[in-house]
Amino acid sequence: MFARLFRADADPAAALYSAAVTQARSPVLYASFGVPDTVTGRFEMVVLHGVLLIDRLTRAGTRGKELGQGVFDAFCRDMDQSLRELGFGDQAVPKRMKQLGESFYGRAEAYGRHLGDLDTLAAAIGRNVFADAANPVASAALGAYAAAVAERLTRLPDAELLAGRASFPAVEEFAPAGASA
Repeated sequence: MFARLFRADADPAAALYSAAVTQARSPVLYASFGVPDTVTGRFEMVVLHGVLLIDRLTRAGTRGKELGQGVFDAFCRDMDQSLRELGFGDQAVPKRMKQLGESFYGRAEAYGRHLGDLDTLAAAIGRNVFADAANPVASAALGAYAAAVAERLTRLPDAELLAGRASFPAVEEFAPAGASA
């Protein structure tokens, strides 16, 4: 009985966050799309998937909004732990967490605003993911992938999401032409 209380899937928010992180860690994103396989690149992929998931949850009523907050809280706990593992001390973590939270909300606003326009969505993602090394082909592919993720999540019944179950499209289907997986 007690083992059930401590399983990650006993907490729908934790299960959804875990699903988003698993998808964000897909090697195809880094090998084929050219997302930098760095702390920053991985952060961007976790944020992209988290933003799309939370955006969908906000349309699942009051419980969905609460669950979306739970997913964001799981993100914050994960980022706090990651910062500490990277060697940030107690004094530096709050400042970095504030920056990470602002980054998350900034991307949530930008991606949410552009979900209906693939070109501007791809441009917004590209600015964040590729920063100084613009990659229009990969940005377009990531934009198409993000739109497909949003569509897949939209098609999921509220009951599935509220139970902590999410599914994502296969990343490979959106890899830029000529990319090797």
